[in-house]
Amino acid sequence: MLYERWLEVARSRGKDIALRELASGRDWSFSALAEEVEASTLMEGPVSFPRGQTAEFVLTVLRAWRAGRVVCPLERGQPEPSVPIPPANCVHLKTTSATAGRPRMVAFTEEQLAADSDNIVQTMGLRPDWPNVGLISLAHSYGFSNLVTPLLLHGIPLILGDSSLPESIRLAGRHAEALTVPAVPALWRAWHAAGTIPPSVKLAISAGAPLPLELERRVFEELGLKIHNFYGATECGGIAYDVTEAPRSAGEAVGAAVQNVVLNVGREGCLEVRGAAVGETYWPVAEEALVRGCFLSADLVDIEGGAVLLRGRIGDRINVAGRKVDPEVIEGMLREYRGVKECVVFGCPDDSHGRSESIVAIVETDASVSRERLRDFLLGRLPPWHVPRDWWFVDSLPADGRGKISRPAWREKYLTNRRR
Repeated sequence: MLYERWLEVARSRGKDIALRELASGRDWSFSALAEEVEASTLMEGPVSFPRGQTAEFVLTVLRAWRAGRVVCPLERGQPEPSVPIPPANCVHLKTTSATAGRPRMVAFTEEQLAADSDNIVQTMGLRPDWPNVGLISLAHSYGFSNLVTPLLLHGIPLILGDSSLPESIRLAGRHAEALTVPAVPALWRAWHAAGTIPPSVKLAISAGAPLPLELERRVFEELGLKIHNFYGATECGGIAYDVTEAPRSAGEAVGAAVQNVVLNVGREGCLEVRGAAVGETYWPVAEEALVRGCFLSADLVDIEGGAVLLRGRIGDRINVAGRKVDPEVIEGMLREYRGVKECVVFGCPDDSHGRSESIVAIVETDASVSRERLRDFLLGRLPPWHVPRDWWFVDSLPADGRGKISRPAWREKYLTNRRR
């Protein structure tokens, strides 16, 4: 079904430019891509592993679709996983980000993969005359569903860069009068600080991590560009999207349900997602959180008037003398402080209070920010038990290629540093 849909797109778009590779300067029309794939020798073996950030990634996906192979996208340098072949009806394997633990694989059918792409294109209003700029990982669920499948199933052209440095977005801006750019908050912040966001960016999307209100407002005030918050999960694709044209008033607001997706508050206050795009199963070990078109996430939410409000993750809650504290609340408030560039908050055992935990904040700031100023800032906005007891100021808090900062990894770094 996927390859047949691609052939229809290729026939209808013909000589229009489908793919442009910034590093090499090469272009492919839709018909040229189709001809190159058709001329390829059929692949052998059950699984194909597209990698990298070049046209070869797209061609590998198409060759796999043509040959009926399972597609399992990988990051550059990521070793091929040793997993059993998924069920016969599954054609795609995604890997979760593992920010909260070990990575897991999720199996998808053709229909589920196509449904996610359809939902995203319809909800965001992706347009063939506004090419996508690909500076995020094609292997990640976000990049695959916002860049690869819109190209192959909807004919949305792709301008592909091999770097996310500020000069890459500036260069991409020269190739079309109107562009769509999906990215992560760390990239929007870096591009804005460098002054390289081109005026040709008409649709700006941010996902992978919370979009700080301060950044959203500054970009809007200075450039007139609204960055639209997008919230999704590997297990089910797009979940919620902010369609408004003005900056949000609350950082926990991530938008309303994308088209054709039904959202509810499920067990223990966690978000329940239903729809045709929800994955088939975790693979190779199934779990009850993902079954029969329903995904129960670990994200704590409220849904008010159709708007999804994130309240944290159930496994990240911190026990402070019997009170449950969600670290995302503290992180969101810290990001509102103008000198804070990035932060991550977690709980660590507090030996002086038995089974209680103390709150730790790892913060990347500019030179003018002190612990005392941040404490006073939080005390004016949050209950006293939300204020971190321990602070660690670092030179850099880099996100990974998916825009994620790993709490478990930074907790381990902090504990190791404390033991020295």
